Amino acid sequence: MQPQIILLKEGTENSQGKPQLISNINACQAVVDAVRTTLGPRGMDKLIVDNNGKSTISNDGATIMKLLDIVHPAAKTLVDIAKSQDAEVGDGTTSVVLLAGEFLKQIKPFVEEGVHPRIIIKAFRKAMQLTIEKINTLAVKIEKKNAEEHRQLLEKCAATALSSKLVSQQKGFFSKMVVDAVLLLDELLPLNMIGIKKVPGGALEDSLLVAGVAFKKTFSYAGFEMQPKKYNNPKIALLNIELELKAERDNAEVRVENVKEYQRIVDAEWKILYEKLDMIHKSGAQVVLSKLPIGDVATQYFADRDMFCAGRVPEEDLKRTMKACGGSVMSTAHDLNDSVLGRCEFFEEKQIGGERYNIFTGCPNAKTCTIVLRGGAEQFMEESERSLHDAIMIVRRTIKNDAVVAGGGAIEMELSKLLRDYSRTIAGKEQLLIGAIAKALEVIPRQLCDNAGFDATNILNKLRQKHAQGHCWYGVDINKEDISDNFEMCVWEPAVVKINALTAACEAACLVLSVDETIKNPKSGGDAPQGPPMGRGMGRPM
Repeated sequence: MQPQIILLKEGTENSQGKPQLISNINACQAVVDAVRTTLGPRGMDKLIVDNNGKSTISNDGATIMKLLDIVHPAAKTLVDIAKSQDAEVGDGTTSVVLLAGEFLKQIKPFVEEGVHPRIIIKAFRKAMQLTIEKINTLAVKIEKKNAEEHRQLLEKCAATALSSKLVSQQKGFFSKMVVDAVLLLDELLPLNMIGIKKVPGGALEDSLLVAGVAFKKTFSYAGFEMQPKKYNNPKIALLNIELELKAERDNAEVRVENVKEYQRIVDAEWKILYEKLDMIHKSGAQVVLSKLPIGDVATQYFADRDMFCAGRVPEEDLKRTMKACGGSVMSTAHDLNDSVLGRCEFFEEKQIGGERYNIFTGCPNAKTCTIVLRGGAEQFMEESERSLHDAIMIVRRTIKNDAVVAGGGAIEMELSKLLRDYSRTIAGKEQLLIGAIAKALEVIPRQLCDNAGFDATNILNKLRQKHAQGHCWYGVDINKEDISDNFEMCVWEPAVVKINALTAACEAACLVLSVDETIKNPKSGGDAPQGPPMGRGMGRPM
């Protein structure tokens, strides 16, 4: 007998082979079950409480996945695909996790029977290639020539994305707002140029879209009440300068012999401040925004000269103002001239709910906009913001890639039929594997039915029949508890969402399948016991 040679440090756990793969698949199933019920217009929400006691109510797959503290290494891949789907497309995060989980679930029996993972992965790659080609041939291109039609199309896509969210009751209202917001942006459609501000109170319908910049009235000193609240065609100075007196002890040690010298130091300080203020006034700016604080002396000075000022403006708001109104952020008051001042048609400070907002409208380079959300509870508004984010992303995607497919499980059923037909034309193990993948694709329409409380088997049978007859856009109709042509019902999704979801789900499944051994290193720091050592307490007998 050869002595066994152990190379791994003591305490290392390693598990390998088939049981390991099965346990990885089971772990992924558990994660999928957590988000399974959030899919679709009748999806449920999840309430997640983290260890600090902060609770989040959400229906967005990626948000839930981020908040679940997942320890299992294989199941973490599902979190990653949800995040990547969120970053890349913005919507379809639940679908991606569901698909990946279902792929693994359908493949599990083959793994248990000992089919080599490489063969399974090859089948996956083949199936994905076929489905993506099919989506590209099926997808309906949109004519951009007619602005009115193009706009309606974008609104339909936004409404489809919002229909599975908390704000689905007001989806007509919000889809218009989202499309307006995205169409205000420039060619590159930068996301950070759409600001979303939340103001508690009021009804959802009180939300408004500002074609320009709006931000909360920042910290202000005495004297701001005397400043005018409205300007027509003001010039705007954007600064990164502190306009207040510093307390002496902060800066340096100054040794003085007598009171006169001290007085001169103080005077110098005031002089510097007044010089700055004077320059700003002479530049002709009427609205002064600064990233750093503007003190009470300055506030008072501006108020006397009918100028408006706001200090401590958050950086992103300052940047958006710069983008909209032109001008640039100055870090010195010395060369303020017309070329660095921004302009807009109208500036006003107005009360929205309990907050005061500074609103700039009619901006010359308005490639930015702000959505001011109203609503009841804080969590409700946060969820509305996440829903709008998904819809905004979808509209951006639809503008860039102008191909759409029908949602509501229609495209999945069509792909499932394609794979099933294809699997019958090939021999060998791949036939069974591709058949299993075809079955896995049906999870989306099935879950839509389950979440709405319909009889899934019944509806899926009807769908299979319709797709076999060549009606490729038939999907689940949530309202009638039946099936319908979802393309006519305007349940549309950008094709890129589906392509991305399938590719990511397939990659994740292949990744989990290609792992056959997990090695866990023991906690670093040796075998030191956690916490204080068990010793004799005070006066305890030995």
